[in-house]
Amino acid sequence: MPSLLRRKLEPPLPEAIDIAGGRLPLTVRQNPRAKRMIMRIAPGGGALVVTVPRGMSNRKVREFLDRHRGWVEERVSRAPDRVVIAPGAIIPIRGEPTLLTHRGGRQVTRLEPHADDAPSGEIAAPGVRQQLLVGGAPEHFSRRVLDYLRREARRDLEAAVKIHAAAVALEPRAITIKDTTSRWGSCTADRRLAFSWRIIMAPPAVLDYLAAHEVAHFREMNHGPKFWALCHKLCPETEAGKLWLKRNGSGLHAVGVG
Repeated sequence: MPSLLRRKLEPPLPEAIDIAGGRLPLTVRQNPRAKRMIMRIAPGGGALVVTVPRGMSNRKVREFLDRHRGWVEERVSRAPDRVVIAPGAIIPIRGEPTLLTHRGGRQVTRLEPHADDAPSGEIAAPGVRQQLLVGGAPEHFSRRVLDYLRREARRDLEAAVKIHAAAVALEPRAITIKDTTSRWGSCTADRRLAFSWRIIMAPPAVLDYLAAHEVAHFREMNHGPKFWALCHKLCPETEAGKLWLKRNGSGLHAVGVG
């Protein structure tokens, strides 16, 4: 009983930790299957996530954080800079740098070419060949951009899934577009697919790989040799797609609302 009382009186863990350059939000998750503490930087470098065995004391978690503070600071320093969705920001759409431009009025959000010699009063973005024109009130700008990206992600993913599903002669039960942080896509045993809308910012060949990867699970609910053989058959650019996401995926997660 005394030990239980001492544990209840432990001070709570902080909601953020101090590192060089500022404070980093902290999330601690208990996992009954975890045998040791594991930490990772959330995609985009915006938070620290620590997974601990169930019942781990706060004192031990603090000691773990103190021992690995240098690792956290080094990883955060390598994370891509955050890009806030706002007029004048440049984000990738289908792999192409795209200037976000607010035009107001009742204009439908759409892509248009962008010239280096922007008219007076408009934002110049040398080297950027396309822009996303966004109408509506300024306070709705970020929501309209996100709505557009989600719609385009669904359209491209549904088209890619349709092609790959036909190749394996099985149809998806459903396709859901989410904002996941740990996985780009998922597939359930009853063929329900989920994808991150952020994949629309990647080159089309990477999106195609992701769709092929999840459709390959229709036949192989694992990551064994047969699964990868099928994945390569559906998408010959599988290795290039995997490598691109490994190298550039965190940059897509750095795009968000302020």
